[in-house]
Amino acid sequence: MARERLVVVGYPVDEEFAGINNGVLGDAASIAFLRRFPKGERMEVVRRAGALLSWNLRRELPPGALQQARELRFIQLLSAGADSVDFDAIPEQAVLASNMGAYAAPMAEHVMAMALSLAKRLPQQNAALAGGRFDQGALSRTLNGAVCAILGFGGIGKATARLMQAFGARIYAVNTTGRTSEPVEFAGTLADLDEVLAVADVLVIALPLNAVTSGLIGPRELSLMKPDAMLVNVARGAIVDERALYERLTTHPQFSAGIDAWWDEPSKGMEFRPGYPFLQLPNVIGSPHNSGLVPGILQFAARRGAQNVLRWLRGEPVIGVVHREDYPPVRSAVG
Repeated sequence: MARERLVVVGYPVDEEFAGINNGVLGDAASIAFLRRFPKGERMEVVRRAGALLSWNLRRELPPGALQQARELRFIQLLSAGADSVDFDAIPEQAVLASNMGAYAAPMAEHVMAMALSLAKRLPQQNAALAGGRFDQGALSRTLNGAVCAILGFGGIGKATARLMQAFGARIYAVNTTGRTSEPVEFAGTLADLDEVLAVADVLVIALPLNAVTSGLIGPRELSLMKPDAMLVNVARGAIVDERALYERLTTHPQFSAGIDAWWDEPSKGMEFRPGYPFLQLPNVIGSPHNSGLVPGILQFAARRGAQNVLRWLRGEPVIGVVHREDYPPVRSAVG
């Protein structure tokens, strides 16, 4: 019976990606690569789908296709976040899963690069040198003994914790249960946020953006943090209040931030115009929301997503299930 199920791959694929999906799913299901069908036939293909693999549902599927996908029972995203999904369009019977942990290793490295750069005050020292100032007595900081608070202790958070611990940092983990099998100094939930913020030397944000986490770090929360704390956000910009962070950075020059996820991210080819001039500040280091992108990572993510589809086909528990009740009914697209 499983062999009769149709898995539709919505994202554009070349022979390599087609080989990944075929190699994982094998003969467990029929596979249809949507982009290989004429546009006039794609709606019918989606109608027959039992499972769907997708990067971006809005961009890949014909308008209204999900509402007509009566056979659809499982949607696997290739992205780690689900905040761009219009849950009103997802059929009630369909389970949706994000690609949790697929990009964890390179993102953890990116967190470390930003945290070390901020701790060693590399942006400030580089600017000083460029301005002709050679201050050999300028002090930097060490991560050895520092408290690294990680909001969102999934794949990215755990991978970051392991790297941080190699530098001697003490880990305060925040997740939905307040429990973890990882060796940490403290584990709690968002109910413990105030206490965690007060002790954090480094705050790493690796949470999904949803109804609970949107605007989570605002003026009050930033005021609880140490004047010289470091904030690194590799999740979504909207988790942090943009104006509040800018004001904190300008009024507390010893406070610093590494920003990979921005509030207004341009479409491909468009000019980047942040709402506040963060990149003019000496205590900020930024990157264009590419912390997870390294050679081979998209292939790895495709294989990981296909493996989750295979679990579903076999009736096994899937990972990364997203609960629609955690998200507002109306969502705006996020790149």
